[in-house]
Amino acid sequence: MADRSKLTDADIADRLAGVPEWSRAGESITRTYDAASFLEGIAFVQKVAEIAEAKDHHPDIDIRYNRITLTLSTHDQGGLTGWDFDVAESVDAL
Repeated sequence: MADRSKLTDADIADRLAGVPEWSRAGESITRTYDAASFLEGIAFVQKVAEIAEAKDHHPDIDIRYNRITLTLSTHDQGGLTGWDFDVAESVDAL
């Protein structure tokens, strides 16, 4: 399991290089995915939910028809940890 320690700004910049479609938004990282249709977007969200459950780390999910925005932060650490990037990498591998 990924480290749950809060990352430094330098660590965050390094980790963002590994998930180039994600961007930092304060103490979170976020990415928007475009699905071909509403139902394909919902199927994608189901796969994200399975990853989140397996890793016990759950993103905020915003669904707008076929656009899905995920936001990750480790709230109990007050910012970003390796856990957030671990989930982002797993979602990107879908």
